[in-house]
Amino acid sequence: MASNTNRDYTQMHIKASEHPKAYAPHILILNIVMSILGAIIGLELIVRTGVAPNTSIVGALFAIVISRLPVAFLKKYQSIHCQNMIQTSISGATFSAANCFLLPIGVPVIMGRMDLMYPMLVGVFLATIIDATILYKTFDSEMFPAEGAWPPGVASAESILAVVEKGKKALLLIVGVVIGVGGKMIGIPTDLLGVSWFGDFAAMTALGVGSIVIGIIKTNGFIIDIFGHSFPVITNIFGEGVDLMASNMFKYMPHGIMIGAGLVSLIQCGRMLFKKSDGDSAAGKFTSSMANMKKALGGGYVAYLVVAVLLAVITGIWSEMGAVQLIIWVIFSAFAAIASELIVGISAMYSGWFPGFATALIFLIVGMLIGFPSLPLGILVAYTSATGPAFSDMAYDLKCGYILRGCGKDQELELEGRKQQYISEIIGFIVAFILVAIMAKQYFNQGLFAPVDATFAATIEAGGDNVDLGIDLGKRLFQHDHGKDRGAGGDVAKWLLIWAIPGAIIQLLGGSRQVGILFATGLLVGSTINGLTILIALLIRYILVKKNKENEQTLNILGAGSLAGAALYSFFTATLSLGKKK
Repeated sequence: MASNTNRDYTQMHIKASEHPKAYAPHILILNIVMSILGAIIGLELIVRTGVAPNTSIVGALFAIVISRLPVAFLKKYQSIHCQNMIQTSISGATFSAANCFLLPIGVPVIMGRMDLMYPMLVGVFLATIIDATILYKTFDSEMFPAEGAWPPGVASAESILAVVEKGKKALLLIVGVVIGVGGKMIGIPTDLLGVSWFGDFAAMTALGVGSIVIGIIKTNGFIIDIFGHSFPVITNIFGEGVDLMASNMFKYMPHGIMIGAGLVSLIQCGRMLFKKSDGDSAAGKFTSSMANMKKALGGGYVAYLVVAVLLAVITGIWSEMGAVQLIIWVIFSAFAAIASELIVGISAMYSGWFPGFATALIFLIVGMLIGFPSLPLGILVAYTSATGPAFSDMAYDLKCGYILRGCGKDQELELEGRKQQYISEIIGFIVAFILVAIMAKQYFNQGLFAPVDATFAATIEAGGDNVDLGIDLGKRLFQHDHGKDRGAGGDVAKWLLIWAIPGAIIQLLGGSRQVGILFATGLLVGSTINGLTILIALLIRYILVKKNKENEQTLNILGAGSLAGAALYSFFTATLSLGKKK
């Protein structure tokens, strides 16, 4: 980020030994308090709205506010590094409680196995720790560079620094926040508007195009939802009353394209890992070497294998499969966990969006096609959905810290700060784990689950034990006996394979920009208004930057403010409406 490299703040120029410690009493106490708040917010919102908000900005602002109170003890919180650790803890607790703990453990419960709630919780807690540890070890590597976009991290850092810097840039940030709040109020996704002003241009273009394509396919028209109403610009593009999403061809198009793009992305990651070292050419460029990255990912896969074995034993699903199928399940579960983590992490780095639920659903469908029984499928999708969110969230927090620490100019300070953030994140996870262990049964007894749990369960029920979703795909895909019905499973598999081809090609042509992954993300979670907002924002960015290169810095800050404003609006409106919505 060009706007962050020339800053000169006294607070940034501390020595590594002077960096606040996560276990210092004043930080530890507030970290625990904020983590409790974050975990409760995450649990409430995931069951009532289906999403967990980014609370890191809320945590940062809370720390800033209390540091300004006229109490001597609270002055310690004026340290931007202290504020960074507090926002790290609260966001870690929010995302882990909601996305990594309550959502996954709800899958076996909604399938009628309340007895598996605590065994599943132990498994996903371990998976979340592994998830964050892999990110900690690989952050600022060639695969996940600190200089990557990581948009929410930039927004948090800009919010904290605005208080320190004041002046013109602080005013720009406030203007951005107003844009973010105002846009959200009328239905414009100003978080995406903001990200488009400083995220990767090619990746955001792909996300925008994917969002518009799926919006048109779903609505059979070009329809803009704004001001609480739908405004049809063009209708019945494919004919009157046509519903393309009713057919497997289009219903599974996003999943197939993500499978193709994801496979190529994983191959690209593999090539990066196994290519010969360039010696000292990258020395000083990254704080995590290729050797460290290989060790972290290799160790992470082994750790995921161990947890998969543990889950198979403590949930009892080993008894539902033969020895060969059990071995395949363990190997595939560990692969799904780490592959999901990488795909979600890459998407988050470029766009600030991570398709965690969608990626878990894709691995569920592949597991169904392999032919696993229902309960092992439920444990598989729960396990997979727990990896990725913590990875992405912690990367945002480390990006925030990276900017606050001077963008890596003092490597010793950067590594020390990163270590303290890791400890803060783990504190957030532990607090969230304890709260979920105490409160989960109360939620489930009231019928309060993360909405996606029902989607996972319905998908499994529709085909988990169906012989048409067995492993012998070739026979069903390519048989020429048209007198027989190939079954739903064969048709789904056919379209997944067909759509995987363009997905792979797009990802291949996009190179390191992850265009295929972001295009597929748009197809999976996008809409017409999202795509239109992204493309208009990118057009504004292109025109202004081409006119004057210095406009890029202005857009960076406005974009960060817009993202922060949108996050704050979503947080407060969702929180205030909790009592009204069940």
